Amino acid sequence: MTRHVVVIGGGPAGTAAAESALRHGASVTLIDSNEALGGQYNRRIPALFGVRRPLSIGHGYRAAADRATRLAAHPRCEYLPWAAVYQIERHLEGGCPAVRLLIGIEGEQRTHRVVQADALVIATGAYDRVCPFPGWDLPGVYTAGAAQTLAKTQRLLVGRSVLLSGTGPFLLPVAQSLATSGADVLAVLEANPARRILRQWTTRPWELRHSLGKAGELIDYLGSGVRHRIPLRTATAVIAVAGDGRAEEATIARLDENWTPIPGSYTTMPVDAVAVSHGFTPQHELAVAAGARLTRDGFVQVDESQRTTAEAVWAAGEITGIGGAQVSAIEGRIAGMSAAGADPDEDRALRARHRTAEQFVTRLTAAHPIRPGVLTWSQPDTVICRCESTTRGDLTTAWSHPAGGYRPAKLATRAGLGPCQGRICAAAIAALREHACPAAEHESQDDPCRSRDQTVSHSECPDGSPAHPTPGLAAATPAWRPLAAPIRLRELADLDTEGQP
Repeated sequence: MTRHVVVIGGGPAGTAAAESALRHGASVTLIDSNEALGGQYNRRIPALFGVRRPLSIGHGYRAAADRATRLAAHPRCEYLPWAAVYQIERHLEGGCPAVRLLIGIEGEQRTHRVVQADALVIATGAYDRVCPFPGWDLPGVYTAGAAQTLAKTQRLLVGRSVLLSGTGPFLLPVAQSLATSGADVLAVLEANPARRILRQWTTRPWELRHSLGKAGELIDYLGSGVRHRIPLRTATAVIAVAGDGRAEEATIARLDENWTPIPGSYTTMPVDAVAVSHGFTPQHELAVAAGARLTRDGFVQVDESQRTTAEAVWAAGEITGIGGAQVSAIEGRIAGMSAAGADPDEDRALRARHRTAEQFVTRLTAAHPIRPGVLTWSQPDTVICRCESTTRGDLTTAWSHPAGGYRPAKLATRAGLGPCQGRICAAAIAALREHACPAAEHESQDDPCRSRDQTVSHSECPDGSPAHPTPGLAAATPAWRPLAAPIRLRELADLDTEGQP
């Protein structure tokens, strides 16, 4: 019998998984929340803009377009754009585990579908993480991903003079996207020191022999920075933004190894906008809903075949570890192959690239960690939970109360109860609470601000020695929720007991 594989996510991991599953005889339903396949890495101007030859900012557009065309035309592939999975149920069908999904498809009138699958591949990616600092909630302060998306898809600039700050190589392609679209990128500020970054990539470089394409991309991004005269500074960060109703001035500081600002190093710079990214948070709500277990760092736990701990569920891409498009595509190929019932070990070349990809993820994590000094950037009046306007002072007061356990503090401050349900603030709140109450135990497993390991996020250096632990800064673990995405109450009321409209 032909296995039916459902793939959620149309980025490099999801499209690679769908193509791999088709190649190994499965039928595929590919679900994506965007208009076109490609994910963040290959975003471009939407078709409704009517641009015949859209400017492509980045890499891999031709390959991504060819793959999207093949998938859309394949007789065994059903492609559902503008679709959101609301609910995942797992059950036994004929003695075999199966997955049931409730999907909402956008259009002139939103429709609903229930899809049954023999195997599920989740490739929902990740989104920017921002560590709070004074002024991070001002208009004009964006995540780096949002700034890049606006530049790529609509040629809209978040500002004429833009400052980029944070950590990780993602800052470089964002700078290229903004500069190519006409922005004056004032500087790219990397919070980690150059020696830490270089140490990870120069130790045993032969272990990364299958990742040479990454070196080519890096050279291109650095070359773009040189052409556009964009300064690149390490051990430096934006630690505050000020302005009358919007971002007008950024405070920049040199940082020590721990990310603590060095006294006397503060400078200010006039800006139109600031784009910030302190790494990424995996978008793993659907994986949690499917019953998959997470690692201590908040990523989906998988084995060598990308199989999760949940029966009949695989995961690939950034939800299993941040590594970029090439790593995601390799993981997607393995996940699709395994979900279709094939053995990934039969492809030795793919296995070799997978081992290199895992090494790349490990080194990237060790080169660009978030250090605990970031907790000194926020002040008592700094907003931490933007949905509910909860400040650090509000949280500190609630935690210092004799009855200031998790639930009382949650009810008193409403932190994590807003529309984002803790997706933006949870990791910051977990880190601040650990910093303020080192011995505190969270009373509830249903804590959206609870880190899976609560205290330490570890990574290992290539030489085998552990990297510096990052107290309290691991990604927060979400609680399971009956609905993984927003749904209108009227639509919910219209569904029958079988989930059908």
